[in-house]
Amino acid sequence: MKTGIKTFLCVLINVGLSAAAFGADPGLTSGSCAAGAEDIVAAIEPPRIPDQQFNIVDFGALSGGSEDARPAILNTIKHAATQGGGKVILPPGLWLSNGPIVLQSNIELHIADGARLLFSPNPADYLPAVLNRWEGTEVYSHSPLIYARDVHDVAITGKGIIDGNQDSEFFGWHPREKPDQLALRKMGFSDVPVAQRQFGEGHLLRPSLIQFFSAERVLLTDYTARNSPFWVNHLVFTEHAIIRGVRVDSHHANNDGVDVDSSRYVLVEHNHFRTGDDAVVVKSGRDLDGRKRARPSEYVVIRHNDMGGEDGVALGSEMSGDIRHVYFTDNILRTGSAAIRFKSNLDRGGVVEQIRVCNMQVESFQHLFWFQLNYPGELGGNFPPLYRDILFENIGVEKASTALEVHAPEGFPLQNVTFRNIDIKHADTTFVLENAENLVFENLKINGERIDGRLDWR
Repeated sequence: MKTGIKTFLCVLINVGLSAAAFGADPGLTSGSCAAGAEDIVAAIEPPRIPDQQFNIVDFGALSGGSEDARPAILNTIKHAATQGGGKVILPPGLWLSNGPIVLQSNIELHIADGARLLFSPNPADYLPAVLNRWEGTEVYSHSPLIYARDVHDVAITGKGIIDGNQDSEFFGWHPREKPDQLALRKMGFSDVPVAQRQFGEGHLLRPSLIQFFSAERVLLTDYTARNSPFWVNHLVFTEHAIIRGVRVDSHHANNDGVDVDSSRYVLVEHNHFRTGDDAVVVKSGRDLDGRKRARPSEYVVIRHNDMGGEDGVALGSEMSGDIRHVYFTDNILRTGSAAIRFKSNLDRGGVVEQIRVCNMQVESFQHLFWFQLNYPGELGGNFPPLYRDILFENIGVEKASTALEVHAPEGFPLQNVTFRNIDIKHADTTFVLENAENLVFENLKINGERIDGRLDWR
């Protein structure tokens, strides 16, 4: 037995576990980790928006932040839509919106370099409640600040700033939202009709900065997003979407940079994330609500992004509608709590499979590979999730407190995960394992020691 494997087993025994099997295995997959990603990218359709322009100033918008520009912005969008669509331009200046900007089909909202779209801090401005998805459950609640429902061929472009407002009252809701959060989860878990899930005035569910709900052919590019009340760029039931060159610099609670939620054919590339939560996360609905919708996230490519914040990339915890065919390639992960985090619990159900994570550089995280399939659940469900067919390949890591941590429900192990050509220069703890089957190691190096073989841990 190689010295590296001895060291590896000692670490496992120190955490109070025992190995079921360890031996040679040819590996889960062969060939390039990213094979298939280019086919997905080639299939994604960009929006088709008429080449005509409409300036909000021509519709009465006044800059400076003291006058509400929202009526002029909405009137410009409405007029452009009657003309078949086009580019609605916010020129340089400060533009105050006392309420949500609602997009329509065939519209490009262009926030020019030097423009700042600043949203009102007053939650009452984001009523009446609209249909959206909040942490994986459909609900009527405060409108996202930029909102689009049942649209096609839509874009947000330009090098300007979308600002949720650092003085927003929404930020004070996070410590008080638990009763509404749990009430909504119970409604989704017990199949209360969506029309009865009314969480508008008097309720405390924070809205996303940007949400597309049922959309086709979406482009988000070049802008900077700041001070989001909740998730930042949220795609729900969206097909054919490109998020490119966006900067997210938002550090409030639950500030995921991009949430791909029950969406198909999505490309997330060349973005810069500094976030209060996950940089990019793939989801597909929560509990019974997600299982009944049965809308997976699939055919997703996340590449060439610079990620920093609490976490790097994630799948779940809302994954009840399944996740498959997802590629994370050629990204840089800076520092944070978890570099690569997969989450679920016994309320969820759902299958996550055919996931490829490759050609990554990781600086310093507390957790490197973290399968938290016992994520806290509150409803007493018995719908075990299934994670399987996952490949990590060609990853260089400077430092991690824990290299690999796995917790999966009894009888439903994490299955068929391959770690190939991975070099972790420093890890304080090698592995913490609870219920895994067919973990395959091919040239995994930790603290200079090489590990090869197959491991079952039940």
